[in-house]
Amino acid sequence: MAFWLCGASQGMSEARLNVLCGVDEAWCMAMEKAFEARAGIDISMVRKSTGDILDQIRAEKSHPTVDVWWGGTGDAHLQAASEDLLDRYQPDHEHDMLPWAQNFFAMSGSRSAAIYAGALGFAYNSDLLAALKIPAPTCWQDLTKEAYRGHIQSGNPNSSGTAFTMLATLVQLFGEEEAFRYMAALNRNIVEYTRSGSAPVKAAARGEILIGISFMHDAVTLKEAGAALVIVAPCEGTGYEIGAVSIVKGSRNARAAQAFVDFALSPEGQATGAAAGQNQVPSNAKAALPPAAPDITMIKMVDYDFATFGLSDERSRLLTRFDTEISPTQ
Repeated sequence: MAFWLCGASQGMSEARLNVLCGVDEAWCMAMEKAFEARAGIDISMVRKSTGDILDQIRAEKSHPTVDVWWGGTGDAHLQAASEDLLDRYQPDHEHDMLPWAQNFFAMSGSRSAAIYAGALGFAYNSDLLAALKIPAPTCWQDLTKEAYRGHIQSGNPNSSGTAFTMLATLVQLFGEEEAFRYMAALNRNIVEYTRSGSAPVKAAARGEILIGISFMHDAVTLKEAGAALVIVAPCEGTGYEIGAVSIVKGSRNARAAQAFVDFALSPEGQATGAAAGQNQVPSNAKAALPPAAPDITMIKMVDYDFATFGLSDERSRLLTRFDTEISPTQ
């Protein structure tokens, strides 16, 4: 691979690869530096929430300015694939991918590859909980109790891939009608819907809010840094994300984009996550698992239906209903 990258970078040295990044800012920066050092290709890396990335790629369909979409929830990547916004490609490391990653790649029609997985949950600030003298939540249903009124943050599913995963998870757990009744009850306790899916748990880590709904690996990263967080896998069960990487159709730097994807799927590329303090489960079987990564085999999980919730029409329908019935303020 090292030989190929060095050779491939010749003739690509003038290219400037434009990448939209859907993971934590620290990982975006680590990946940018690692790939530039490895391949000698300059990158413009911009961090955005998953829904915002999808909106930009859609808006630029006839004149794309983005080469690679790296990170963010896989159902949004599948929606882009179904809208013919992504290029097909054959990654070098396909045969090293874990079974769930190989299934995702096949589902995308060879247009998007899995780079990590992570379970959805929530975390509360234990110092604030003690000060408020209220019970610790352990289930999704607990979050609707009056004791938590004004103490919860969640992402807005229109912009946040994390929050759309939550919406799809609740529909799969409870059925659509009961899920929307649940979200209406939860809405009374939510003080803010954020654009970013990791923002709620970061606010909980800072002590600005009691409970943040997010992916568990984001909470683990903050807890490892010293935050007073207790991480909860909801008792009813929960959903999960498959983070993905895709080449945008019409990329002006196709060879450099392919080199980036191959690096992102390699053990070296996936190791940049742990180096940046991230705790997702990597998709490459040869990549090392971050020591603090949640053991997703021990969490009660729904059989997440990526085929259904990766459809553009289904996403649009659920978001329209969410906006109409829940009316998020952010």
